[in-house]
Amino acid sequence: MKTTLFPVRKLSLAALLMGGLGLLSSQRPAPEKTLKEAYKNYFPIGVAVGAQQLKGAEAELIKQQFNSVTPENAMKMGPIHPEENRYFWTDADAIVDFAQQNKLRVRGHNLLWHEQTPKWLFKDAEGKQVSKEVLLKRLHDHIFTVVKRYKGKIYAWDVVNEAISDNPNEFLRDSEWYKICGEDFIAKAFEYAHEADPKAILFYNDYNTERPEKRERVYKLLKKLKDAKVPIDAVGLQGHWSLQEPTEAELRKAIEQYSSLGLKVQITELDVSIYPWEKERRERRPGESDAYTPELEQKQAEQYKMFFRVFRDYKNVMTGVTFWNVSDQYSWLDTYPVAGRKNYPLLFDQNLKPKKAYQEVVKF
Repeated sequence: MKTTLFPVRKLSLAALLMGGLGLLSSQRPAPEKTLKEAYKNYFPIGVAVGAQQLKGAEAELIKQQFNSVTPENAMKMGPIHPEENRYFWTDADAIVDFAQQNKLRVRGHNLLWHEQTPKWLFKDAEGKQVSKEVLLKRLHDHIFTVVKRYKGKIYAWDVVNEAISDNPNEFLRDSEWYKICGEDFIAKAFEYAHEADPKAILFYNDYNTERPEKRERVYKLLKKLKDAKVPIDAVGLQGHWSLQEPTEAELRKAIEQYSSLGLKVQITELDVSIYPWEKERRERRPGESDAYTPELEQKQAEQYKMFFRVFRDYKNVMTGVTFWNVSDQYSWLDTYPVAGRKNYPLLFDQNLKPKKAYQEVVKF
């Protein structure tokens, strides 16, 4: 999903005193187990991070609770390869270095997407659209440069992100990739990534993968790739969910259908919005509340409990669960789809304390 750059946050003295890990007592008891301890016999528990979070209280929470990290933005094509002959490695390198120093696994995210992609990629020196051959050559060079730099340090890559159309009457998204290359760009991306690092686990990653109308089209794509012997190993269900969806039956059906192809499954971008799903951006409505009430917190805890019960049931094919951001201090959902409407989608609150949902996830 689309994300924004990590905002600069100013904390009051009171907030700093109340924040941190264990500096002051919380209304909730300290957790008996960390996430990674609770799931050590199931799958790694990961989190999406920015380079700004690699120090201070957030870094301590990351090291305490998680055993995998995903760069939220730093490895997307736009941030890491802004110009044809220039790469920006600083943030990506910092995240990988932090992971290695703290014995955390790294998921690379992502090698090909229709958003956060630099405009130069699709244009020649005169500003005209490039040919399919030129675009695939640029994709090859990008993937080889990035994947080889982190070979042996990144265990898995989201190779292709969100290629399926949101229109139920269409198959693939009408992106610049599709307009220029047809369907071929998908298989080529996996082939290039596998050639660059044969040991990396390669994912197709998408959202709303549990909704029946989209699930069938995602399955169709995955089956075509498998039948064509394309080197794809796994599917990522992003998991940008809400209090209303998906149902347990929908989630189980999706995991079973995708894994029937011989693919492993990960939940790659998990959060549970307290608001119903909306795709299109809009302004905040007058009087629209963003209060996090006890009732909403309880419903969210119950939803997280159900999700993780299902994940545990499929531990033979479920190889990781990654949260999309660390805590409610910051979530990409604070700006999408409604700018300025605070959301509370994660397991840790704005003071980095575990919420009710955390207790439901670790106690089983």
